[in-house]
Amino acid sequence: MAECGVCYRHCKISEGGFGFCGVRTCRDGKVVPDNYGMLTSIALDPIEKKPLNRFYPGSRILSVGSYGCNLRCPFCQNYQISWSDEVTYTKREARYVSPEELAEIAEDQKKNGNIGVAFTYNEPLISYEFILDTAKLLKQRELKTVLVSNGMADVDTVGELFEYVDAMNIDLKGFTDSYYEELLKGNRQMVMDFITEAVKHSHVELTTLIIPGENDSDEEILELSQWIASLSEEIPLHLSRFFPRFHMTDRDATPVDKVYHLKSIAEKNLRYVYTGNC
Repeated sequence: MAECGVCYRHCKISEGGFGFCGVRTCRDGKVVPDNYGMLTSIALDPIEKKPLNRFYPGSRILSVGSYGCNLRCPFCQNYQISWSDEVTYTKREARYVSPEELAEIAEDQKKNGNIGVAFTYNEPLISYEFILDTAKLLKQRELKTVLVSNGMADVDTVGELFEYVDAMNIDLKGFTDSYYEELLKGNRQMVMDFITEAVKHSHVELTTLIIPGENDSDEEILELSQWIASLSEEIPLHLSRFFPRFHMTDRDATPVDKVYHLKSIAEKNLRYVYTGNC
């Protein structure tokens, strides 16, 4: 048995077993990512789709995903590859791509405007070892490494990544402990600590999905934006519109006017606030 240090759960994993994320497993007494190099998705995307609006705007980036996640958001739009009890078929269909091969693909796609690799779609930090190995090769080729993450990772465990990651979009999904703990099965403080460290090392943009009746009050968005501004008022915040899906179909999509109203609230503290899915 071994203890995983990636997130706040510190799962104790028996030999051959898996942690909460469905990915980190114990082999020969050591915790390793079962999905190392196993890709379920690959696409050349506009950088703005990550979303990153202020990092090489107008460029494209090779976006790759695997499977597994250490949260359980009931509104997940990629649940087929994120929720551990949903990924059986997807896991079978995943293809192994080595760090060297991925770096070569990224290099080849320069001709199509590619600037690097974005690790996205599922939660990348649960297999941070693969990101680290790939990012070192990308850096040698003067290509960028981008993370799209929920940020729920221990900086002491994944901290070496900060030297190699050029940009991140991190979800700050809400600003109450009850929202994180009861709805998402996560830990808000760990996310805040990760963001606090990340902004010291790379370009960071944040995303909050606005869900009716959950995290859409003026007070919460004001407090959230004040905290971001305490790090830097230059950090871009994306406020995205929710659509009912997966396990959360009990409410309508977020009204567009509501998203724009909350944008005006956040702009009291932040210089760059963007709306998404509107």
